[in-house]
Amino acid sequence: MMLRITTKIYEAMGLQRWLPTRLQSESMSKSKHDYVDGGYSTTKAADQIAINQNYISWLRQHPSALSAFNQMINVAKGKQIVVFLDYDGTLSPIVSDPECAFMSDQMRAAVCNVSKFFPTAIISGRSREKVYDFVKLDTLYYSGSHGMDTMGPAQKNNSYDKNYQQRRFDNEGNEFIVFQPAQAFLPAVKRILNEVTEITQNIKGVVIEDNRFCLSVHYRHVKDEDYERLEEEVMLMLTKNPGFHMTRGKKVLEIRPSIKWNKGDAVNYLLETFGFNKSSDVFAIYIGDDRTDEDAFKVLRQLGGYPIIVSSTPRDTTALHSLRNPSEVQLFLDRLSRWGSNIVTNDHQ
Repeated sequence: MMLRITTKIYEAMGLQRWLPTRLQSESMSKSKHDYVDGGYSTTKAADQIAINQNYISWLRQHPSALSAFNQMINVAKGKQIVVFLDYDGTLSPIVSDPECAFMSDQMRAAVCNVSKFFPTAIISGRSREKVYDFVKLDTLYYSGSHGMDTMGPAQKNNSYDKNYQQRRFDNEGNEFIVFQPAQAFLPAVKRILNEVTEITQNIKGVVIEDNRFCLSVHYRHVKDEDYERLEEEVMLMLTKNPGFHMTRGKKVLEIRPSIKWNKGDAVNYLLETFGFNKSSDVFAIYIGDDRTDEDAFKVLRQLGGYPIIVSSTPRDTTALHSLRNPSEVQLFLDRLSRWGSNIVTNDHQ
């Protein structure tokens, strides 16, 4: 009975893909047995249904950005759309080797097309240069190290400290400004890189990533019994470096300078350099999947923007809408660029 009710709920919401498989359904009907052919148990099937029902409840609070696309466009009419994107888990899948987090050609095309119609920036915990090497698009702006290394338009005037801004040129000869509010921490970051490399060298599976203004200690391949020791070593090292603190991401410990600067601040900086100082003039979209993206989500909530969390499971978030995975992110971006193209075409007719 419960299975039939759940099936009807799923079908009504267009979520047939989340229905239990036939084999799981069969195992539920064989309630007298703990195990059935294939290794499925009634408990496992029931747990899966409970998980999916929790996700459906979560979706009511964070509806799909694809389903709500037309509503979003109605709110955005008359405003300049600006697009902000995380990289790992958003434009590329989460992979076991952080050096192999490549985006697909289809995703690259989707991002490129969006940037033709709307100012677009990628804000990542990785170094700015590394993200650019993955994306390879000169039509975007890049912000690395959780916003501590931001490339923006070459505006002559903004309210930010000029001591942290440098004029540069991209591969096409276009001028831009790099804003680095954590410049003073660079020597300490290099020293801590050596320290954390030394203290973790005997913990198998640790991968340390140098993101220039911050460090990522990946533990995806660390044994569960070794994780506590890893965290203790990193925390002990940080007690000797009071100018830094640790945050957590997906299977990663982030070592960051203790300055008031995060992805939300990077969003504000870029919006100002884009020339959109008034929230009434702009409609900002931010798509991300990590805890560090929550800082940007909060900023977008204040601006009346459109924060989107990428997640296929229920989780606490300040985002208003959701997408399940990078594939849905690509669909959303494709739809957004088509809408932008139609606007341009209609304006020229």
